Amino acid sequence: MEMNFQYFVPVHIISGANCVREYASAMRTFGGRVLIVTGKSSAKNGALEDAVYALKQNGQKFTVYDEVPNNPTVASVYKGAEEARRFGAEFIVAIGGGSPMDAAKAIAMLARQEAKEGIFDHPITDDVLPMVHIPTTAGTGSEVTPYAIITNDEKQTKTSISAPSLFPRLAYLDGKYMEDLPQSVTVNTAIDALSHAVEGMLSVRAGNMSDLFAKESIRIILSEYESLRTGHYTLQTRQNLLYGSTLAGMVIANTGTTPVHGMGYSLTYFHGVPHGRANGLLLPAFLKSCLEKSPERTRQIYDALHMTPDAFCKAMDDLLGKREKYDDETLRNYAHRASLNKNVKNCLMYFSEEDLYKVLHQSLG
Repeated sequence: MEMNFQYFVPVHIISGANCVREYASAMRTFGGRVLIVTGKSSAKNGALEDAVYALKQNGQKFTVYDEVPNNPTVASVYKGAEEARRFGAEFIVAIGGGSPMDAAKAIAMLARQEAKEGIFDHPITDDVLPMVHIPTTAGTGSEVTPYAIITNDEKQTKTSISAPSLFPRLAYLDGKYMEDLPQSVTVNTAIDALSHAVEGMLSVRAGNMSDLFAKESIRIILSEYESLRTGHYTLQTRQNLLYGSTLAGMVIANTGTTPVHGMGYSLTYFHGVPHGRANGLLLPAFLKSCLEKSPERTRQIYDALHMTPDAFCKAMDDLLGKREKYDDETLRNYAHRASLNKNVKNCLMYFSEEDLYKVLHQSLG
């Protein structure tokens, strides 16, 4: 077997109950002044209190920027960067799901770089504020990736910015912050993580190490399928889902994602479909199409899922409920938009605009 690969995740990960308080000292080296980045409701789960306790223990001064919306906007990250500069922040603590964590990366960059070309065209340098991430959902894996997904109103989509300097320095993983998550959020974020693991195995950059983490992520997440289906969770379930999500984040940190994400962005931008749900709606039909294009590789994924193609479709339908439906003109528009997304070229199998339309039509027609 070919053993040539590259793998890189420079994040110090601390996992376990009450880890933020117990390992507060891990934040001491980043500086004395902190901007906490979160959303209006992202930290109402004990995470903000734990972070504040830890920072006070370290003698660090902080201020809170809590104006990150779902699907962060360009305006919100520029405003956060302005707050970071005003306060003289030396590092950032991000608390929340994907939106606050992604926004924090853009804020950390903009606090030190002008980005005169605009956030999406700016060549990101290494001059970025250090970041500590405390995820409060188990889905995006943003705590271990160099990506930030920001709403791009000019192009009417979501656009990723990326650079090695956008990796957080430290991530705390504590499932207790997810105990009161609504069922829909828990399911959608878990599907997002599952999609990351699967898509990572379909990437042109997939390798032995990323496959290892992808398969373990799939195993962990699907071991909690009954909990996801019934809505009954223990603290251990929450910790397992968070672990699976972080593993999947470690996968896409090295592999990137595929056309599933590119197709899903239109559902989120134009219809407000949650990102993980959008992925889940599209993934079964996408995988069936992959099976036709590259049977051997796709069978490895179904083997990891321990499901047949039809069983996987049913499993997703059981979690997602009634599917959204869109007319043919809308789906062709979304296929065209997805065909322009860089994720198409990142896939092991070639997907033409017509191929993308067929996946969208089978999923949502």
